[in-house]
Amino acid sequence: MTAARRPPRLAAGRARALGLPTRGTTAPNRLRRVDRWLTSAAWSALRAAEDPLVVDLGFGSSPVTTVEMYDRLRPVRPHLRVVGLELDQGRVAAAAPAARPPGLAFARGGFELAGLRPVVVRAMNVLRQYDEEAVGAAWAAMAGRLQDGGLLVEGTCDEIGRRACWFAVPPGGVPRTLTLSTHLPSLARPSDLAPRLPKALITRNVPGEDVHDLLAALDLAWERAAPRGPFGPRQRWIGAVELLRRDGWSVLDGPRRWRLGELTVAWPPRPPRTS
Repeated sequence: MTAARRPPRLAAGRARALGLPTRGTTAPNRLRRVDRWLTSAAWSALRAAEDPLVVDLGFGSSPVTTVEMYDRLRPVRPHLRVVGLELDQGRVAAAAPAARPPGLAFARGGFELAGLRPVVVRAMNVLRQYDEEAVGAAWAAMAGRLQDGGLLVEGTCDEIGRRACWFAVPPGGVPRTLTLSTHLPSLARPSDLAPRLPKALITRNVPGEDVHDLLAALDLAWERAAPRGPFGPRQRWIGAVELLRRDGWSVLDGPRRWRLGELTVAWPPRPPRTS
């Protein structure tokens, strides 16, 4: 008889930093899709904030994606501060040469965000290693530290950043939107994004669940938009998203974002009712 598997702890170490060290895998440009989305989605909050602080949680074995985030968000608010947090003190020490005080720094911390109160938290590929039951507590811990009007971005991407999915979670700790983002020339069908869904949705991609119904509807719209294929995958994707919205799904934004391979929906997506 094997022992029951214990859920991951959210408290680690005497310093009470919450969480478990990430696996550490990272690569340049892996999170570019998230950063590009943030320059639009978090623009107003960053511009209005008295303290434009951004936290990158779980930056991994290299600080490269935190440095890239800092460079990409600075045009939105030149004097913003970005702090990369890691539970592994060795990774924090290794990242120190990449710091650019006072704008870019690295420190030890977990879901408690080292006591900081940021406008934006990016926590990509962090909760992937946890049980689904731990997700709500992690969201609550991080979202509870946000400034008013702030935003937690939590999700998953592939190793080279071509496919990514993330939730936008406001201070209340309940997801507000879900974004799917993909490299269109390499996309066979939209549901190929399923392995990159946020942890909270991975096991829910089954008939009757919102995320499964959304991906199935998007696949169907992709097929219906096939006549646009000769004009390129970008035009086909835009056509599919237009059809999805026409069918009653809560599609947000417009062609300017869709042409980037993005789809953002309100969450839950409120699919059309069938009689």
